Amino acid sequence: MFSPRGPSLRELSVQAFSSVEHGYDLLAPKFDHTPFRTAADVLDAMLEVLTGLGPFGDGLDVCCGTGAGVGVLESVCRGSVTGVDFSAGMLAQARTAHPDATWVRADARALPFARHRVDLAVTFGALGHFLPSERPAVFAGVHRTLRPGGLFTFAMEAPPPRSDAWYWATLGFDAGMRIRNAVWRPPFVMYYRDCRLPAVSADLTAAGFTVTSAELDGAGRYRDGSNRYLLVLARKLAHENGRSGS
Repeated sequence: MFSPRGPSLRELSVQAFSSVEHGYDLLAPKFDHTPFRTAADVLDAMLEVLTGLGPFGDGLDVCCGTGAGVGVLESVCRGSVTGVDFSAGMLAQARTAHPDATWVRADARALPFARHRVDLAVTFGALGHFLPSERPAVFAGVHRTLRPGGLFTFAMEAPPPRSDAWYWATLGFDAGMRIRNAVWRPPFVMYYRDCRLPAVSADLTAAGFTVTSAELDGAGRYRDGSNRYLLVLARKLAHENGRSGS
């Protein structure tokens, strides 16, 4: 399915009725041959922005998957680059693709790193795997891990216009996922429409970030010509005046 090297419909069905962790373990060997991998144009657009903001010291990819975002970090960071994910299968693939990076298996809701460890943190396509109630823990962990003045950035999809097929596809997907999780255990959390900029910005601000956003040029467009992605830039204050959890 998707390509000759991608997963079959049967393999995708097995994944869909697994937990998030086990599902990605199963999908890992063929993940890079599916549309679920962050698209190259999104990675390239992010790299262009970060190149203009950098260089940076140490970098962290939160929910790194097979390491697509680590490639971006390796291009803009002068120091160490670390990827963290809770899927052992995804980390195994990432290790092969980027042998010079450091790989850590952990849950992003409880990042195991010391304070003030990195200058730049990114995540690609992972926020839909967290319920709104779980995002504050993720953002607090990233905030704690960043050095003062550090940057947490990610691309997120702008809401599609109602005239675009993707609007109805995401609506149908989320409805189907809610039905699946209501009748089947373990749950598989992946919702497109629970992750919108106002709510995400509020959670980042509550975690201690100063948040700005802009349309991400070059990362694809909807049929009406509008940019498909927004760029979120969450900056940790350089001086936090003793703020707890920094």
